[in-house]
Amino acid sequence: MAHSVGIVGYRGYSGAELHRILERHPHVEPVLMDHRDDASHGSPILNGRHPRHSPCTAQAVNDEGLAIVFLATPPEVSMELAPFMLDAGARVIDLSGAFRLGTVENYQTWYKAPHTQPELLAEAVYGLPEYCRQRIPNARLVANPGCYPTAANLAIRPLLEAGVIDRIAGVVCDAKSGVSGAGRKATMNNSFCEVTENFSAYSVLNHRHVPEVLQVSGLEEREFSFTAQLLPLDRGILETIYFRTAGASVGSAEDLLAIYQKRYAAEPFIRLYNPGHMPDLHGVARTNYCDIGVTLDAKTGRAVVVSAIDNLVKGAAGQAVQNMNLMLGFAETEGLL
Repeated sequence: MAHSVGIVGYRGYSGAELHRILERHPHVEPVLMDHRDDASHGSPILNGRHPRHSPCTAQAVNDEGLAIVFLATPPEVSMELAPFMLDAGARVIDLSGAFRLGTVENYQTWYKAPHTQPELLAEAVYGLPEYCRQRIPNARLVANPGCYPTAANLAIRPLLEAGVIDRIAGVVCDAKSGVSGAGRKATMNNSFCEVTENFSAYSVLNHRHVPEVLQVSGLEEREFSFTAQLLPLDRGILETIYFRTAGASVGSAEDLLAIYQKRYAAEPFIRLYNPGHMPDLHGVARTNYCDIGVTLDAKTGRAVVVSAIDNLVKGAAGQAVQNMNLMLGFAETEGLL
């Protein structure tokens, strides 16, 4: 028997991607939960079928028997909806930044807004399966990671754990994203005329995804420089990460690759490139993979890692389904390969 799962915010880019993935999942049936203006826009059609709809209420959670509700909503909306979804008996996977940062103080510092659910913030489990897998299956509330931190942490943390990054020299992350990462709501900055044939940096030195990288990777803020840039593309994230190596144990790109191979040998969604080859956005588009390539200049100790994901899949909806699979006891790859 299929599990019913709800999607709030199904008209946004991440919510629509969730619907697309869950429609082909063999063990779940998605229910689109109409919140505020959703119902007034009519019903989307997917593969010729009209999906199930339900109001976004606690009663609907019970009536539909929802095992999990996905919140593809802004942080303030997620804080509003998560408590009554949980009280109604559903588990919640939140795709916003509402529950990622662990403390009210951290949230207020980076999101410039008060947090209205401190108890849930403390309870939430960060949902990066490659590093949080043991806690996710029993969680009531999972904070799905941000897109930029997903690509960065999967690239940086194995090298920090191995002690091969010169932390005094620091780590520089040059990150580029397609426009869908900014969400569907129209603004001047993501309008066609501003984006097309253009390339720009934004939120320099104060991007709200920085603390996610720090809390998962183990870096200190003074050790990490991050710049986000907007590509004139619809989707995809490519991060070029620069650092200097530490110690005598690393003398080649093959040595760095061996660290990744050992750490990710059993990970189904990490793909490693041979030295001399680097990932690109075409390779990860509409997949849940994170592709990683590495190179090293042994003479100077300068190293470069390139990490690529689809921001709407591994950076949002696909990773959310990966977390759902863990929570409901399915194979982690179900619906994603």
